[in-house]
Amino acid sequence: QVQLVESGGGLVQAGGSLRLSCAASGITVSSFVMGWYRQAPGKQREFVARISSVGDTRYADSVKGRFTVSRDNAKNTVDLRMNSLQAEDSAVYYCSAQPTLITTYSYWGQGTQVTVSS
Repeated sequence: QVQLVESGGGLVQAGGSLRLSCAASGITVSSFVMGWYRQAPGKQREFVARISSVGDTRYADSVKGRFTVSRDNAKNTVDLRMNSLQAEDSAVYYCSAQPTLITTYSYWGQGTQVTVSS
């Protein structure tokens, strides 16, 4: 059974930093495309960042240069380091695991709330 558990969310002031972590069980994160998505109230879930099985990373334009996605193979976790947070970064952040970029299904975590106060 695949489980993804996010942690690290919370309340932070604008300009601050947070680090989210996604702990995986039932899969090996180094063999999957691991992604971070977010959903703000009233908005659709949107892509934030991902890291492929070979370590290739991609970011949404809105977070490029501020967020960094990384993987710890020994701990089987994927982190999202978020710097220079802005009010518009407030959302529920979800971790996802996709076998490949063309696979039509993904596993999802339950999400962690990030609130940035301005």
